[in-house]
Amino acid sequence: MNNYRLFDTHTHFDVPEFDHDRELLAHQAKAVGVECLVLIGFLHSRFQDLIRTQHFINQLDQAPKSYLAPGLHPFYIEQHKKEYLQDLESILSREDCVAVGEIGLDTFLKEHKQPEIFKKQKEFFAAQIELAQQFDKPILLHIRKSHADVLTVLKQHKYQYGGIAHAFSGGIEEAKAFVKLGFKIGVTGQITNPNAKKLHQVVQALGSEHLVLETDCPDMTPLCCQSSHEHRTRNTPANLPYVLDGLAESLQLSKEKLALQLWKNSLQALHLSS
Repeated sequence: MNNYRLFDTHTHFDVPEFDHDRELLAHQAKAVGVECLVLIGFLHSRFQDLIRTQHFINQLDQAPKSYLAPGLHPFYIEQHKKEYLQDLESILSREDCVAVGEIGLDTFLKEHKQPEIFKKQKEFFAAQIELAQQFDKPILLHIRKSHADVLTVLKQHKYQYGGIAHAFSGGIEEAKAFVKLGFKIGVTGQITNPNAKKLHQVVQALGSEHLVLETDCPDMTPLCCQSSHEHRTRNTPANLPYVLDGLAESLQLSKEKLALQLWKNSLQALHLSS
């Protein structure tokens, strides 16, 4: 057992890939120091499973405390309907939610750059920012190839509740711009890859006080946990200590000192007292 507490600020621990061993993995995560995790929304069709999973984890003994962050992910924009926003509002009013997420803009695929599609992404992003403001919640941002646009939308809405820029892939100046708006920068298992030079430059430029850890499980598996180059190895919350290891190495800090700072950062980003 580690003598530090870890907070996995971004998981998809509700997805079917974990249905057969979720309880075991929750116990394993707790055993290596993961005290809390956030379950992140992405599709309307998964909202009820997301809520069910949160309730399930929170009734387990020796498992991390689970927090809920429902939202409609920009990558799946073609599947989103306007009425889903009403269901999201209902969940935010009914359930104990810590944030709205993951929301944002994504122009990684060329079809998402099409004016109609990108316009719809912006509309759903704006509507979910407004819901976060309505409920005084931070937001968990998904941003790919659209950092400037996301910053513009946040400033247009005068958004002031902060949150986390998840799996950050931008540059140093972009990271500083998000920090200035009250966001922490989410660091995944990519930090364990020495070739992720841009990410290493960002975390070193910012310093530990602006960072949080996340697994983004079942994706973003740390390099040391990947069993094959051909097939994706499932990531789990129990791998979070490896993300801490990679970040501690990059920042040249002790794991204990870094873990304490990251714990404080996570509570601050999610407006939690303890």
